[in-house]
Amino acid sequence: MKVIVTGAVGHIGSYVIRDLAVQFPGSEIVLIDNMMTQRFASLFSLPTIAQYKFIEADITKTDLKALFQGAYVVIHLAAITDAAGSFGRAEEIEANNFQSTSKVALACAETGVRMIALSSTSVYGTQNEVVAEDCSPEELQPQSPYAVTKLKEENLVADLCVSKGLKGVSCRFGTIFGASPGMRFHTAVNKFCWQAAMGVPISVWSTAYNQKRPYLDLFDASRALAFIIRNDLFDGRLYNVLTHNLTVCDIVNAIREFVPDLEVGFVDNKIMNQLSYEVSCERFKSRGFTFAGDLRRGVGETISLLKQANSIREIS
Repeated sequence: MKVIVTGAVGHIGSYVIRDLAVQFPGSEIVLIDNMMTQRFASLFSLPTIAQYKFIEADITKTDLKALFQGAYVVIHLAAITDAAGSFGRAEEIEANNFQSTSKVALACAETGVRMIALSSTSVYGTQNEVVAEDCSPEELQPQSPYAVTKLKEENLVADLCVSKGLKGVSCRFGTIFGASPGMRFHTAVNKFCWQAAMGVPISVWSTAYNQKRPYLDLFDASRALAFIIRNDLFDGRLYNVLTHNLTVCDIVNAIREFVPDLEVGFVDNKIMNQLSYEVSCERFKSRGFTFAGDLRRGVGETISLLKQANSIREIS
């Protein structure tokens, strides 16, 4: 089987490209990335049980139909992903993220290749306690230019599934946590792990301490992608994919298990999203997927990898 992964060297991609070899031994895995993030180490020591080919390319300027010939599926991860950092960059986010998804989706439709498109639970903006994929338009209130663009990408993929016979699916991932060769530290769990490892007090918005948000263990994220491929789940629908709905308090308590002297400082800055809600993933579970990730495991693994950088005291 030939699998293509765009954004292959990123936080999610660098983990997925290794796990794909385990899930589908002997596969041909084509990696596409423009290397804008310079994460060359993501390509180190790839498993030998798959055949890899790396292509450095900007997918908005590449003949994708030629690259996609003979492939079974494209896992489209390429994107500028920093939601909080997307303010003031709406045009750049639109040009990069939406245009790349549009081009990948059209090429998949024209070549008959299946497509997994990555979206985000940040498209939700609701006062309700629980939200699901079939929520009302009023509950889709994206809180950042990044999320606005993701919602447009979802609609595009859904339209192409109807109008051009695209075999596609869109997954709204929760905020990722967990270690990978190309991991970043700009989102809540990973950022807090980094600060704790460096002996820096964690800065928490006081109004957000007990607000719930959806989070996704990288372990579950990769398994979910493999599950979709293995079960040919390309039905044009949306699926929420998340391991836990967590508060910042939950995350802090998990980190304290490994860094007992963790300091937490409360600040009153205005936060990007002041809403608290849980996201339901019952639709994806109903297809037979079981989430097995764990916050404690993800936190423990991340802090363990950092423990020598600042001689932190770690407990198990």
